[in-house]
Amino acid sequence: MSAFTDLPLGRPIPDSPHATSCSLPTMRAVRGYEEKDPDITRQMTSGYPRFVVHPLLQQLAAHLLEKHGLRGRTLWLVSSAAMRERLAAHLGSADLVRLEDDGIHGVAHPASTELAAQAKTFLQHVGGFLSSRAAEDRLVRAGLRPAAIAENAFAGDALAETRRHLRAGFAGVEDRDLLLTNCGMSAIEAAFRALSEVQAARGRTIWVQLGWLYLDTSALLKKFTPGADDYLHLPNVFDFSTLERVFAEKGHRIAGLIAEVPTNPLLQTPDVAALAALARRHGAAVLFDPSMASAFNLALLPHADLVAVSLTKYTASEGDLLAGLVAVNPAGRDATALRARLAEIVEPLYPRDLARLALEIGETRAFLDRVHRSVPRIVDFLSGHRAVKDVYWALHPSSRDNYLRIARSPDAVGGMITFTLRGALEPFYDRVALPKGPSFGMKTTLICPFMYLAHYNLVTTDAGRAELAASGLDPHLLRLGVGSEPAEDIIAALAAALA
Repeated sequence: MSAFTDLPLGRPIPDSPHATSCSLPTMRAVRGYEEKDPDITRQMTSGYPRFVVHPLLQQLAAHLLEKHGLRGRTLWLVSSAAMRERLAAHLGSADLVRLEDDGIHGVAHPASTELAAQAKTFLQHVGGFLSSRAAEDRLVRAGLRPAAIAENAFAGDALAETRRHLRAGFAGVEDRDLLLTNCGMSAIEAAFRALSEVQAARGRTIWVQLGWLYLDTSALLKKFTPGADDYLHLPNVFDFSTLERVFAEKGHRIAGLIAEVPTNPLLQTPDVAALAALARRHGAAVLFDPSMASAFNLALLPHADLVAVSLTKYTASEGDLLAGLVAVNPAGRDATALRARLAEIVEPLYPRDLARLALEIGETRAFLDRVHRSVPRIVDFLSGHRAVKDVYWALHPSSRDNYLRIARSPDAVGGMITFTLRGALEPFYDRVALPKGPSFGMKTTLICPFMYLAHYNLVTTDAGRAELAASGLDPHLLRLGVGSEPAEDIIAALAAALA
């Protein structure tokens, strides 16, 4: 019997009010979600929490607007008082209400589609939304929910327990070098912000993006560097000669180099040691994000000033919380200044999220071991199937050697596979009997048409498709996050849909 059952549109994945994914079982549902089709969106009670405002946050916002006499306004609930002030400054409107109520912070503005879009986009980019567990607890205190969901959590010092496990993945660090954040995007933003401030004092403002980055990371670089000339994108992670020319010409002004290792979604790994040596010769900082393969699989910190990673992936493997981490290289030249600044600006994990993470993190190694046994088998199946065009994974021949130089073991490949088809995407996607939704790195296997979910504006325009093509990206690429189900069940589901 297969490990998989059909999940209707909008069903949380997993079945928890704090789930980080939701079911999008057909391409019609995917397009309807992106285009805000009411027939689709009304069936979706949840979604990835940075992209879909959580229903618990919506309920709490409605309550607080009524309580404070702000009916008719739009209220955004955020992770801290500091985030409230950042959002207010970003909106820049005089007619804002800065709200604080029993530890809950938010910004209310007059009903406006334009202001709402600005606020939501900002909070998405920087990871500034209130935790769903924080909203749940506040609703319980207000008598609007009977009790918080019953769930297991670590009973002791959750921060110490989490750092104990993290130290095993970051040799030589101390607790002060491991700063937990409320989500992976928040970790990236804090790392980028801290490095930018340190380097700006030296007259360095240019950031170099190597390869394709996740959309919100690219947005940070484009929107929060001082000017258009301060953002440089080199699409080819293997074109070291061009990178050398860029540093030769602009190295005195380059603040930092940022890359995902491996990249999302083609899982390309550059020559990390060579990148780091080049950047350091020119005084530039290095920021790496290993979220695609897990920080537990890769020894990146010696080559970076900071490593920022989503712990939502692989570490919070139940798929029911957001978390992130910024790790400071204690041997880096700016380690002292970065520790101090990061301690001031990171958005910390809500205590209940931290207690849940401290419980789940102990299962990371066992989960990864299971995934590592499944991934090569699934890659072999896909690579040999006549209906599959290209298959990408951590050990793809284009960068296998680069990956193995930083992998903690030869089989530490992470759980991500991406592939393209020789035929049409829609019939396959609609047929495949796997859970379908955003995110990855959870015990539930997830498949999605990644470019449609992350870059719908590019997939659906001629200019966008040309931009994707310039980076070697097929708009119809599928992303498969392998979970803990039996490999034979995953392969059987793929085989049936490819037949």
